[in-house]
Amino acid sequence: MRLTRRRCALILAAVLAGQVATAPADAARPVAPGPLAADFARASAEFDVPRDLLVAVGYGETRLDGHGGLPSQANGFGVMHLVSNPTQHSLERAATLTGEPVDRLRSVTSANIRGGAAVLRDLADSEGLTAGARDRLSAWYPVVARYSAATDDSTARLYADHVYDLLRTGIAATTVRVAAQPVRPELGRYASITPAGAGPNVAAAAVPEYGPARWVSAYGGNYQAGRSSRITTVVVHVTQGSYAGTVSWFQNPSAGVSAHYVVKSSNGEITQMVREGDTAYHARSANPYAVGIEHEGFVDNPAWFTDAMYRSSAALTRYLCEKYGLPKTRAAIRGHNEMPGNDHTDPGPNWNWNYYISLVNPGGSGGRYLAGSPTDFTGDGRDDVVSFTQGSLNDVYVATSTGSAFTGTSVKWNDFFGLNG
Repeated sequence: MRLTRRRCALILAAVLAGQVATAPADAARPVAPGPLAADFARASAEFDVPRDLLVAVGYGETRLDGHGGLPSQANGFGVMHLVSNPTQHSLERAATLTGEPVDRLRSVTSANIRGGAAVLRDLADSEGLTAGARDRLSAWYPVVARYSAATDDSTARLYADHVYDLLRTGIAATTVRVAAQPVRPELGRYASITPAGAGPNVAAAAVPEYGPARWVSAYGGNYQAGRSSRITTVVVHVTQGSYAGTVSWFQNPSAGVSAHYVVKSSNGEITQMVREGDTAYHARSANPYAVGIEHEGFVDNPAWFTDAMYRSSAALTRYLCEKYGLPKTRAAIRGHNEMPGNDHTDPGPNWNWNYYISLVNPGGSGGRYLAGSPTDFTGDGRDDVVSFTQGSLNDVYVATSTGSAFTGTSVKWNDFFGLNG
């Protein structure tokens, strides 16, 4: 028995070294400053917008990734997420203010940053910020809130709070660095506004079904009341945009889309926007039988997929599977790209499915694999036996210990675990 346990531990450690251990850190490794820093410095000087604030807005929107000029879900472009849709026109506004062609603002990072700075300065002027006030980071809070173009002040505050959280914690994971600073924003008229989903729930309709979540309702035209099928599937999405921006987009009458839940990258915060018994518009023909979970980020940048996000989302998925009697496997937990009739690619190749499913399953909490007894899969303090099949199957079977015997020797815990055999 000791030999079996030892072998199982070694096998498991070897497998997980290539799979669970690939769960991303909360931020990419810092690298030396590059041309992006100069772009921010020039735009800051030209439009008298604090350089650190300009960086924080861009980082909150896109993590300073222009995504090759491709649009976000809200049809926003570039590092500064300049938007062009029926209700938001910061892209066109930037073109007017800077004289830059729209095509350059979409695809050239230096022009996009310059456009974002111009829009922020234009909003600052309309807020009445004097030259002296513009030198204070704290005075820009109402401007940042308005830059969000949120449909209501509570969502605008959710957006601005995140930007000021970035200023307080600092940004050191990109070519542009911002030192942490104890800034206390001057909230102005937003002092009386509660951030979206953070206020006391005074009505039953405002209570989220999943306890840890916030509740912020999507616009009524972006989903359908009721369902025509029972829930059989949880669909994993990536927002192609920021957390606050996605919450705002699902509130926007022109969006035509929604999801049941949205998960934040940095800390795993969750907002519910559609009741589970209603049909969100997120997966086309799968909408009637699917619950959609949107994850903040972009499919081509794995830095968005933090451990906090994975763990928070997995706990939500576990709750949904248990509530609706779904298997906690890839049979019921699917990617948007796997749903019939869809042309989306999310969650994309950077989403770590093995790690995520391990977190969804009780006893597969990730940390248990890496510390303590490496073969206790159920959390009862007893070592269990794990078997891996090879070849074209790559399955995982676990026989759980009763203390005197092993049970469930034919129970498959994970399907196609070793992606490359």
